[in-house]
Amino acid sequence: MPEFPYARLRRRPDVEAADLQAHDATDLLLVERGLALAAEHGIAGAETAVIGDEYGAITLALTDAGLVGIRVHQDLATGRRALALNAQDLGLAGFSSHELDPALLSGARLVLLQLPKALAELEEIADAVARWAAPDAVLVAGGRVKHMTLAQNEVLGRSFARVQAQRAERKSRLIVATEPLPMPADPPYPVTARHGGLTLVAHGGAFAGARLDIGTRVLLEVLADRAPQLRRSVADSAGSARNGAEPGRSSGVVNGTVIDLGCGTGALAVSYALAHPDARVIATDRSAAAAASARETVAANGVAGQVTVMHDDAGSELPDASADVVLLNPPFHLGSSVHTGAATRLFEAAARLLRPGAELWTVYNSSLGYRAELTRIVGATEQVHRTPKFTVTRSIRRG
Repeated sequence: MPEFPYARLRRRPDVEAADLQAHDATDLLLVERGLALAAEHGIAGAETAVIGDEYGAITLALTDAGLVGIRVHQDLATGRRALALNAQDLGLAGFSSHELDPALLSGARLVLLQLPKALAELEEIADAVARWAAPDAVLVAGGRVKHMTLAQNEVLGRSFARVQAQRAERKSRLIVATEPLPMPADPPYPVTARHGGLTLVAHGGAFAGARLDIGTRVLLEVLADRAPQLRRSVADSAGSARNGAEPGRSSGVVNGTVIDLGCGTGALAVSYALAHPDARVIATDRSAAAAASARETVAANGVAGQVTVMHDDAGSELPDASADVVLLNPPFHLGSSVHTGAATRLFEAAARLLRPGAELWTVYNSSLGYRAELTRIVGATEQVHRTPKFTVTRSIRRG
């Protein structure tokens, strides 16, 4: 069988750069072990599930090797689109995408997992496999050695009777978990926490869990102080859009449209909706776990009629010039790598989404110094607040 052409895989629509690849050594180890186990135990493609396949390297290599009917779950919208695009480029089909639910895992005898960064996400995945997969299911989890900890083995041990770490190869390591344990009636996630008048609900893969992360807290404090000014800004932007709309064409403004770009658990979106009952709020995140958490946060706070949650990549499904305000707490990681490309993509998305004269409110680590980049991409940017760790800026979309 010809070797799978991993080098042809691309990351798009995610950030692409010379130092960023669409596969790693862990993908190759998982594929090799998966094919060996499938051959040894007569496991069919329809009995195989893949979780955390960033850009499709695992799924497509297995499909290319003849395992048809694989079920795959990817948390990120960018990963789902990259898998589809890479499959199209290579002329491969015969797999299906799912959420982390029974449809993904029912009857699965082999589950291949790229280990997530967060132990909470690993706990939710391991519970799901033990809860819904076949009684003889084998979970093979892999990661880069430098990112692996003994705590991951302990988490897997809560859902499986046998957890065995394998010898490291090519700076990666596999962990094989077998003999799923009986799971309690209620799954461990989502979890809920109260923060004053705000209730946050979080699945395991949501950043910061049910906590209110420090950057979001700083931005919320600034927005509360600037509430009167912000209300005027939204009203001015909405009025300008209505007055400048083309004949016969709706501006789409309903008392101001606010977008929480990269919404996480929905803290910014819901807090804004609670403080501004007339605003229409759209919360969007590329993480399926985040979007699911935000939907439950919206419901828990009684603003389902005001806030719409979307699982989308950088608001790509939203129309240009449709927002009066964008709220943004950008990430500074791409997977396990520190990389500012993710923030840049969100700045560019905000510039596309904002109407001329509308506002982007951003909080970021002060050491990153994004102000010049925000000015270049969006428009005139002022520093509104600064602490030793975080900076809040206000950018006005140029006409």
